[in-house]
Amino acid sequence: MVGLRAARGSTTAEFATALPAIVLVLACCLGAVQVVGVQVRLTDAAASAARALARGESAGRASGLVQSAVTGARLSSDRRGEFVCARVRAQGLPGIFAVLTLEAQSCALAGGL
Repeated sequence: MVGLRAARGSTTAEFATALPAIVLVLACCLGAVQVVGVQVRLTDAAASAARALARGESAGRASGLVQSAVTGARLSSDRRGEFVCARVRAQGLPGIFAVLTLEAQSCALAGGL
């Protein structure tokens, strides 16, 4: 009986040692999913802004599309020959990712639908 009690105590100690590591790995995985989600929204916002600018809509309208997708994101655009390109940048993501800067770029043929 004495050996069984000792084994029970060591199992508890091993669990208490492993639990913080498991929680840390899980938190990092969830954070990475959050960052990937923001990057996907930035890519979609850049594509929408490039299409809007290529159709001749105002920069304010394109910026509004970007702001509705990712709060705090900034839009910059330029012309490259026949194309209008939009670059969207987001800094200061919430949580521990405040130091990250994410960026996406997309181009659309000017005058296209």
